[in-house]
Amino acid sequence: MAKVSLLAKLRVKEGKGDELIAAFQPIFDQVAKEPGTLLYVMNRSKDDPEVFWVSELYADDDAFATHGASEAMAKAGPAFGDLLAESELILGEPVLSKDLPSS
Repeated sequence: MAKVSLLAKLRVKEGKGDELIAAFQPIFDQVAKEPGTLLYVMNRSKDDPEVFWVSELYADDDAFATHGASEAMAKAGPAFGDLLAESELILGEPVLSKDLPSS
């Protein structure tokens, strides 16, 4: 099975960046327990502190579904709605990488 990747670009409402980071903490606590979550990284733009990217990598579709159905994700949804001005999600699969075992 192919690995699943997700890239999320998030723009917070003015001044809400630190609140978004705090809202993500329970999700990071959850992904630490998910063996199928291979990578989960939150980045903040140096040029615009209200723009974030989250890079995610899952072992397969089942691992991606498990993460999406987690209690942490369900609880985070309402908080994100209050913090985000806009978001863009790109779902894919890796085709080239450094230090990533092939599927």
